[in-house]
Amino acid sequence: MEKTVLIVEDERAIVEILKFNLKKEGYRTCEALDGDAGLALARSADPDLILLDVMLPKRNGFEICKVLRAESNAVPIIMLTAREEESDKVFGLESGADDYITKPFSMRELMARVKANIRRRIIDATGGKGAVMTHETLALNPASCAVTKNGAPVELTQKEYDLLKFFMSSPGLVFSREELMKRVWNYEFYGDMRTVDVTIRRLREKIEDDPGQPRWILTRRGVGYLFSES
Repeated sequence: MEKTVLIVEDERAIVEILKFNLKKEGYRTCEALDGDAGLALARSADPDLILLDVMLPKRNGFEICKVLRAESNAVPIIMLTAREEESDKVFGLESGADDYITKPFSMRELMARVKANIRRRIIDATGGKGAVMTHETLALNPASCAVTKNGAPVELTQKEYDLLKFFMSSPGLVFSREELMKRVWNYEFYGDMRTVDVTIRRLREKIEDDPGQPRWILTRRGVGYLFSES
């Protein structure tokens, strides 16, 4: 079954280029030229991934991302931005985006990121079955892609879920940012390492009792991150 990519971008020329390349890779597309229309399509079209521009008429990409995550919509979101400021990139990730790519971008790189994010979602939806993973008060059910803490549901984005599942399957092992980018993000190249740091920070905020003093997702300075065995 064809997977659907929602393109939310106000520059028609970019929309047409993205449509052409996505369809060449076998994806269906739907498009919106402003933020309000993009949010409406994200809700109604049930896309498998969203390519979301930051600067949009009516409602910007950050707002759309925040609204979808507040509605517990975990669809993978890749933000498209012409901005170079580090704060804007980090803000996009903190708004709930799974990744970002800066214009002008390589179409080959963008297609690789689209493929990696959709492939990971397919694995979790169809092939990621297995026993429920537990650690103290935390539980992750691969069959339903549900996470609970003290029995209460924890709402995670796709990438936060992927990262937690990876950590819980390898307790006590330290992974560098580069390893996590390759094994969790499934990129054959190394992206911006801030993506890893921000995703880990967001995940800690959702599962740790005290994110400033985490018990489960630990940092080994100069080396990387690990999930506690105890």
